[in-house]
Amino acid sequence: MHVNPPPPSDRPRTKAGQREATTAALISAARELFAERGYADVGTEEIVARAGVTRGALYHHFKHGKEELFRAVLVEINAETVRHVTDLALAQADPWEALAAGADAFLDAFAAPEVQRIVLVDAASVLGWDVWRAIDSDQGLGVVEAAIQRAIDAGRLIPQPAKALAHVVLGAISEAAMVVAQADDPVAARAEMGATVRRLLEGLRAPEA
Repeated sequence: MHVNPPPPSDRPRTKAGQREATTAALISAARELFAERGYADVGTEEIVARAGVTRGALYHHFKHGKEELFRAVLVEINAETVRHVTDLALAQADPWEALAAGADAFLDAFAAPEVQRIVLVDAASVLGWDVWRAIDSDQGLGVVEAAIQRAIDAGRLIPQPAKALAHVVLGAISEAAMVVAQADDPVAARAEMGATVRRLLEGLRAPEA
């Protein structure tokens, strides 16, 4: 899902294009380094060297330095994950199956080492719990709520407030992903958490007509 920015020779020459290219290069370099070693063990000197820009460029685009850059990386990963989950869910014709497929896709996305390190391990400690949850909710909550509302409207879920249920479902998926990330046997944990989340969703199904 992650695409590196174009090399300097291929970058746009306009000022706006140069700004975008520099920002993309910094985010890409930081993302690679944060995934490799974690936020605490990466210095800004390494980031600018890998991005091929100056230290001044880093602070020009990210005034609060490494922490603000980390936030941009987190937002990018979350946005990619949400797009991927949405594509897989919408491939299902049945609204309940779409919801179940989306939950599985979220768990699979969180199983990636890069996502585990940046999203599940570092995000809360670097940005604080409230900021991390706000970013997660801003990008993921609306997708889950829309899927739930679609299933309710189709008579596939018991009628209830979709937003409240979306908070509960997304929280369950996030916690399940954390369990998988910290497990000694991630494969077994992924299977167990996936089955548990599916049973949770099964309990919300509307009775068959």
